[in-house]
Amino acid sequence: MRKGILLTLLSISSLAIHADEGMWMLTDLREQNAAVMRDMGLEIPIEDVYSANGISLKDAVVHFRGGCTAEIISSEGLLLTNHHCGYGAIQQHSSVEHDYLTDGFWAMNREEELPSEGLYVTFIDSIFDVTPYVQEQLAKDEDPQGTNYLSPSYMEKVAKRLAEEKNIEVGPFTQLELKPFYGGNRYYLFVKTVYNDIRMVGAPPSSIGKFGADTDNWMWPRQTGDFALFRIYGDKDGKPADYSEENVPLQVKKHIKINPNGIEKDDFAFVMGFPGRNWRYMISDEVEERMQTINFMRHHVRGARQEVLMEEMLAHPATRIHYASKYASSANYWKNAIGMNEGLVKLKVLDTKRAQQEQLLAKGKATGDNSYQEAFDQIRGIVAQRRQPMYHQQAINEALVTALDFMRIPMSTVNALEAAYKSKDQEAIKAALAKLQIEGDKYFAGVPYPEVEKKVGKAMLRKYMEYIPQDQRITIFDVIDNRFKGNSDAFIDAAFANSIFGSQKNFDKFMKHPNLNQLEKDWIILFRHSIIDGLAQTALAMQEANTNYNAAHKVWVKGMMDMKQEAGIPIYPDANSTLRLTYGKVLPYEPADGVVYDYYTTLDGVMEKEDPNNWEFVVPAKLKELYQNKDFGRYAMKNGQMPVCFIINTDNTGGNSGSPVFNGKGELIGTGFDRNYEGLTGDIAFRPSSQRAACVDIRYTLFIIDKFAGATHLIEEMDIVD
Repeated sequence: MRKGILLTLLSISSLAIHADEGMWMLTDLREQNAAVMRDMGLEIPIEDVYSANGISLKDAVVHFRGGCTAEIISSEGLLLTNHHCGYGAIQQHSSVEHDYLTDGFWAMNREEELPSEGLYVTFIDSIFDVTPYVQEQLAKDEDPQGTNYLSPSYMEKVAKRLAEEKNIEVGPFTQLELKPFYGGNRYYLFVKTVYNDIRMVGAPPSSIGKFGADTDNWMWPRQTGDFALFRIYGDKDGKPADYSEENVPLQVKKHIKINPNGIEKDDFAFVMGFPGRNWRYMISDEVEERMQTINFMRHHVRGARQEVLMEEMLAHPATRIHYASKYASSANYWKNAIGMNEGLVKLKVLDTKRAQQEQLLAKGKATGDNSYQEAFDQIRGIVAQRRQPMYHQQAINEALVTALDFMRIPMSTVNALEAAYKSKDQEAIKAALAKLQIEGDKYFAGVPYPEVEKKVGKAMLRKYMEYIPQDQRITIFDVIDNRFKGNSDAFIDAAFANSIFGSQKNFDKFMKHPNLNQLEKDWIILFRHSIIDGLAQTALAMQEANTNYNAAHKVWVKGMMDMKQEAGIPIYPDANSTLRLTYGKVLPYEPADGVVYDYYTTLDGVMEKEDPNNWEFVVPAKLKELYQNKDFGRYAMKNGQMPVCFIINTDNTGGNSGSPVFNGKGELIGTGFDRNYEGLTGDIAFRPSSQRAACVDIRYTLFIIDKFAGATHLIEEMDIVD
């Protein structure tokens, strides 16, 4: 039995090495990956990729806005990331008069670079494997059998304690992040520095940066120039500082050289970035749960909302600008959910998971260890118990929380005002009203299109009612059923007509004559209370179901780790928004019988897809002119074509957007921006034959900056290898 298991795992090991599965911790590269990377084509010492004590490529890769990745491409803090990662900032600076989403933006000097409120980037200064220390602290804990081993608040306390003992300097822009890995079997401490004066430098028009939009999203072939440029500013000493006109471009300690010489099939490539979440250690029941709850609701509810928004956005330019970022964010994981479910079925991932489970359970039986079986049975029971509340919670989240902007009313201040009225504390009433005035005005500035919100609200309530039985719905439906005879559209109309948050006019009228009675009977306020109550009830039901989940999951993950290590297979933890490295090759793939997708695309494909009557496939006149004249400068391929994108078989997920793609010499050859449709199962199970990361070819990025935008000064700032 043991021999059979090891032989099976060894065959998986050779496949994993060939396929380069894994989002590897940088601290483990020397021990686990350096030899394989060298065999595949890495030409530089592994210390040049990551060094614990020196400067390396790691120091030129930053976490962008907490959800994407960016790379430093000049000595003066110039950042390259994705257009879709910078989309919110581009929208922030856009108006009908200055529509940078449509027209693009290019700062032709430093004075024109635009401060972007809310943008920040995070450097990873140091990474420490602190597993023994944390385990020592947990052993001394008042509740050693509790869940502190996963608790963020507990980890924060331990991190501060550890920093004091190690004399780690902590300043106002320093962050300590201590995270559990492998289900709480290992721990790493990240020491980080945050810069929050980030300025927009350049962005192509959406007809380049979002070419193909929703139709091409998650698909290959792609012809998308998905990139944008920003710059990091600090004080005169190079330290992080809040925005000031006195701040200067950051003189960085490391930037990435750019190689414009192109890529070929089978070229080695590696990627460094901040992948968000994946779940490779799920059992099959958890995969089914994901398909039937999160993915199901994202598919059907978001699709209904997006249909309403798109109709309004196409009709009104100002509406389009306001909702552009919200729509794009929603559509991204709407299509992801659809593709993931299709792929999980097509690739029979559930069968693969069941086979892996049986291997570990068989190992336990062979060795007389029943802990794996107990953990497995516990997880299965938990999943069955929490399925219904999770389904309901996802319906509430998708239809009523993320979809309805008018639910973002200043609820805490409303509650404070109600409490002040009930206590008859005149000073508290006065203070709460003053705060409500400020927050109410800010709310209405953020929700300027109530007619659109009404249409979305009606569609979302209908969708919620479609999936949640009448006897299980949130409490506001008692009002809808009794007062409005079940007509949710009529309820939304009444809410907007009468609520103090239905319009600026209603709000101003209330502020002139505020009273408790109106607050307590306000439809939108009652709706908001009902949503919070629904979330609380489903969360409580899931909390009860999940009581023993973390402990069981920890045992299960430990078993999978041990089984792989015994077979000589390198291990890696699930993604959790920490810095990782993946590697592979530039490779085509075959999605179906008789279909072969090449490893690169060109500007020819942009022209082939052009449709002036479809906003997703409009091509700028200047780009067409450059194409017709073959005016590609030094960025063309050897055959004279203009490259746009390419694919590599690296392991990636959300958060890798904007990640630098390096060649074997550690030079920048592209920017990761997406996955292919067939590879969307990768969050749960990596399939080497079908999973690809889509990347913008650095030659296309340089071509757009130089020839299309005429921003040659930015090209001159970069360190380009001849």
